[in-house]
Amino acid sequence: MTRRIATRRRVAALATASAMTAAFAAGGAPADAHTARAAASTVVHVVEHAVTDTEAPGVGGKDVKGNILTFNNPVFNTANKTKVGHDEGFCTRLQVKLGIWECLWTTFLHGGEITVQGPYYDTRNSIMSITGGTGKYEGARGEMNLNSRDGGKEYDFIFHLM
Repeated sequence: MTRRIATRRRVAALATASAMTAAFAAGGAPADAHTARAAASTVVHVVEHAVTDTEAPGVGGKDVKGNILTFNNPVFNTANKTKVGHDEGFCTRLQVKLGIWECLWTTFLHGGEITVQGPYYDTRNSIMSITGGTGKYEGARGEMNLNSRDGGKEYDFIFHLM
């Protein structure tokens, strides 16, 4: 582990502990871990336009377990007006009847990249794990809310970076 990552982790742990202590000292109930994480996190919100999603049918045909979905889509600012980057990744179909995919992708933004992994559901939103980053997102951890917009033509990527 590099010194920079170790230092960032110590600073994040200290900020989390400070947020919990401040909430308790202010007369509130002790903060839970999620509240403390939210107080110590940075939010990055972008909108993906899902225009290149392509399912590669396996031996069993279209939309069967094991199929791979690949994509390389433009990503826009929160207002959905200005292109701020792109993403690239893939998902593997795990369960057709329940509408479950397991995905891994990287979102490329000005100043660095953020990588996520986790479930995508055909009919509901999900939360994915942030597994790392580069540049100004180096050592990133946390979670990303994946929210469908416009019937799945666009998606909110709401990164909660620790």
